[in-house]
Amino acid sequence: MIVLITGASHTGKTLLAHRMLEKYKYPCFSIDHLKMGLIRSGKTELTPEDDDALTEYLWPIVREIIKTAVENHQNLIVEGCYVPFDWRRGFDAHYLKEIRFICLAMSNEYINSHFDDIMGHASEIETRKSDEDCILENLQADNRRIIEGFQDIGEQIMLIDSNYEQTIEKLLA
Repeated sequence: MIVLITGASHTGKTLLAHRMLEKYKYPCFSIDHLKMGLIRSGKTELTPEDDDALTEYLWPIVREIIKTAVENHQNLIVEGCYVPFDWRRGFDAHYLKEIRFICLAMSNEYINSHFDDIMGHASEIETRKSDEDCILENLQADNRRIIEGFQDIGEQIMLIDSNYEQTIEKLLA
């Protein structure tokens, strides 16, 4: 089984992946770690700020890692924001039946009422170098973009709109 976790910034993708790792003992693969390894090694001219270009660059690699895990009957949690809206297009049906897709996003109301909590947990699993551009309006815009993009293509979104912990517990059940 492959668990593919994506979503908007600051929604707890890495936290969910680590909780799943603890519960199911599946190995976890961070797309952010792949990104930084390629950037730091000089294998790409892209920077961490090149989100759209990074998705185009990283997704073909991640997609083939997922296929390899499926072919080898291996469990794997893959998490990160560099998953295109049309991610299913690169997989045949026999791969798709082995992938559980989870997309996390927060409602505007949740962001408005919990912004300080969201920012307070920003480095809970991985240390963020800078969150200067993570202002309320940007966070809302990113969540809207994720919700609209994935819903437009027919994907389900796990919308965080009231109790964050209950939402995460539902996904772990």
